[in-house]
Amino acid sequence: MIDFENELKKFHPSPEVGDVEDVVNNHDLTDMVDFIVRTVSDAEE
Repeated sequence: MIDFENELKKFHPSPEVGDVEDVVNNHDLTDMVDFIVRTVSDAEE
């Protein structure tokens, strides 16, 4: 049987995840909703 408490004690997050989080939070990334809104706005003009 797996001892989840013991496994959680051994857990360490990957450093790359923190790096990706910093990049995503510090840059203005366009998502699909932004792209669609911009495309519809341009088509209406």
